[in-house]
Order: sequence, then C-alpha cells, then structure tokens
Amino acid sequence: MQFETDRLIIRDICRSDWGSIHTYTSLPQVTRHTAWGPNTEEDTKEYIEQVLVSQLEKPRQDYELAVCLKDTGILIGGVGIHVKDTNAEMGYILNPDYQGKGYATEAARALLGFGFSTLDVHRIYATCRPMRNITGHNFYFRREQHGSFCRIFSAY
Repeated sequence: MQFETDRLIIRDICRSDWGSIHTYTSLPQVTRHTAWGPNTEEDTKEYIEQVLVSQLEKPRQDYELAVCLKDTGILIGGVGIHVKDTNAEMGYILNPDYQGKGYATEAARALLGFGFSTLDVHRIYATCRPMRNITGHNFYFRREQHGSFCRIFSAY
C-alpha cells in the first residue's frame, strides 16, 4: 500500500526498513512523548514483525506506514492509523534530522485524507503524552467528518 504527497511517499513498512526506523526510535528525545521506547534493536525488530503481521489481516485495521522523501527515498519517520468501527486513532513520529520542515504536517494531512476517503471512518483522533506516566495530562485531538464539513476539538 502506498500514497504520495508533494514531497513524500507514504508506504507499507518492510523488513529492510528496521535500521532506518531504529535510528530514531532508539532516541530518548523522540520517544519521550510516546507510550514506548526508547527502543533496543530487539524492540524495533519485534515492532517490524508485528507490523508485517498486521499488513496481512483481513480486513486490515492497523496501518503503520513509512514516511519517505519522494526525491531520495530516504525513510524519515512513520505514521499510523488504527481503525475501530467508524473511528480511528492516528499518530506520527519523525527522525529529528527531518523535523521542523513541515513533513509531519504534510504526512498527517495525507493520513487524514486516507482515513476519511479510503477507510471511510467518521472520526479520527490523536493523543500526545507530554507527561508520560502521569495520568490526566494528555492532549486530545479529534477531527470529525460530517458530510461536507469537519469539526476539530482539542482540550487538556
């Protein structure tokens, strides 16, 4: 599975991606707002194997995708969308060498389009864990599709 934006290719993860993915998932500054990590090599390899299994599920509910630069093919991060009924949770993570260039925004917009158009979900939400291991302080984002308009909510 693959789709593109102006600057990115967003595609299924493959086993050979593990080294590029481990480059950023092993960094504490990347994983401090996640529920996992920093990853050991074994953690990253297990993650890749889980992703490969989820790609074979019918119907597919989990999409963990590689974000690659269109002009070079370099894997710079990942996005994910996980479907439950008519809802989905999305997330993204980037190698710090590629942050601050609008890639996350571009990938997230494409993922929202994929979710609403291709997966036909009605609600997509995301959470951030700025204070991991402390409950009650998660940022919550939700975008709902209602016919021809969307609503965006956020709260602490």
